[in-house]
Amino acid sequence: MIRPVLAGGAMLVASALPAFAQHMSCGPRAEIVEMLSDRHDEVRTAGGLQGQSQLMEIWASPEYGTWTLLVTRANGITCIAAHGTDWVVRKPQPAGLPS
Repeated sequence: MIRPVLAGGAMLVASALPAFAQHMSCGPRAEIVEMLSDRHDEVRTAGGLQGQSQLMEIWASPEYGTWTLLVTRANGITCIAAHGTDWVVRKPQPAGLPS
């Protein structure tokens, strides 16, 4: 289970984020990535740009099946947008084929 990020004196940063994000755990990217790696054995498995100012990433643990969706803003603040269990990686299928 992902816990709110308060380690190392990091403060929750919500004032600079949209209202929908104010209930997410946010902090400096390095601290959140360290928590995912050290406590949850998660690694970056996918990512992409969301517009020109945000990076979206999926971190997952192949061993435990946990996953976390991160959104990092241009100011370096990363928020945990969602997390869960039973992560499965599937080979991409060409469009129109059953999966």
